[in-house]
Amino acid sequence: MFLSCDEESKVEKEIATIDIDFTVERFDKAFFEAKSKDLPKLKGAYPFFFSKHVPDSVWIHRINDTLQHQLLTEVQQEFPDFSSTKEDLKSLFQHLKYYDKTFNSPRVITLTNDVAYRDKTIVNDSLVLIALDNYLGEDHEFYQNISMYIAANMQKHQIVPDVANGYAKKYIFQTHRKTLLDEMIYFGKLLYFKDVMIPFKTDAEKIGYTEAQIKWAEANESQIWSYFIEKELLYSTDPKLPNRFIADAPFSKFYLELDNQSPGRLGQYLGWQIVKAYAETTGEDIMKIMQTEPEEIFRKSKFKPKK
Repeated sequence: MFLSCDEESKVEKEIATIDIDFTVERFDKAFFEAKSKDLPKLKGAYPFFFSKHVPDSVWIHRINDTLQHQLLTEVQQEFPDFSSTKEDLKSLFQHLKYYDKTFNSPRVITLTNDVAYRDKTIVNDSLVLIALDNYLGEDHEFYQNISMYIAANMQKHQIVPDVANGYAKKYIFQTHRKTLLDEMIYFGKLLYFKDVMIPFKTDAEKIGYTEAQIKWAEANESQIWSYFIEKELLYSTDPKLPNRFIADAPFSKFYLELDNQSPGRLGQYLGWQIVKAYAETTGEDIMKIMQTEPEEIFRKSKFKPKK
C-alpha cells in the first residue's frame, strides 16, 4: 500500500509539471456588457453561437431583455473571478495530457443557457462550454421549480467534475448496455475516470452526493450488494431497473423502508466500486479500462463489498 501511494505521488508530481496553456473566455461577461452596436464583434469572435437562420433583431432583443440582464447579473455576482476553477481545469487538462498524449488544450468558454440544466457543460475535441447560470448554488431563486435532488448539484464545485464527465464519455466504449450490470459498469467507468483525472476532488463531488450520502453508501455497501445478488438483478434486462438504481433520482428504489434514507444512483456507486477493484487487481491503464467490456471487468475485479 505504501509503495502504491509513493508511486501515485511520483505520478502526480510529474503531472504537475506538464505545460498546459489555455484561457477562459467569458462570453457571458462580454454579452452582459454588450450594446447593440457590439453584435458584429461578438458574432465574429463566437460564430458558433449565432445561427445564420436567426436574425440580428432576435439577438439585439436578447441584449436588451430585462430577464436576460437579471440572469447575467446573477452570474457576474457569483463568478466575478474564475481563477480557482481555472486552476482545477488546468489540473484536469494536465492529467488528460499525461494519460492521452494526443490531448490538446481546448478553447474554454463560459456562457449562459437559460438554466438548461441538462446541458450544463458541453465537451468536444476543441471546445469546453460551461453554462454558469447552472452553478449559482442549490438554493438560488432561479432553481425554485427544479427538483431539489437536481438543484443540489447546481453548485460551483461541480463545474470541474461535470467537465471531467464530458471527457469520460468521449473515451468510454461498451458493446452492450442491456443488463443492469452493463449500466453499473458503464457509469462505474465514468466515475473511476474522475478518480484518475481529478484526484483533488472528493468522492462526494465526483458522484454528486453530499458527504452524508457518500457515507451512507459506504456504510451500506454490503447490504446493497446482497440485495442485488439475492434478487438476481445483475444480469436482468428489466427496463425498470435503470430508473430504480442508475438514473438521477431523490433516492434508490429497493421498495423497502430504507428507500427514503438512501441516495439515488446506488447502481452507479456499486459499479464504481467494481471498476476500482478491477483497476487495483489488474493494474490496468485507465484508457484500456474505458474500453474493456463489463463482463471482463466484473469477473477479474473479484469485487467484495465493504463490510
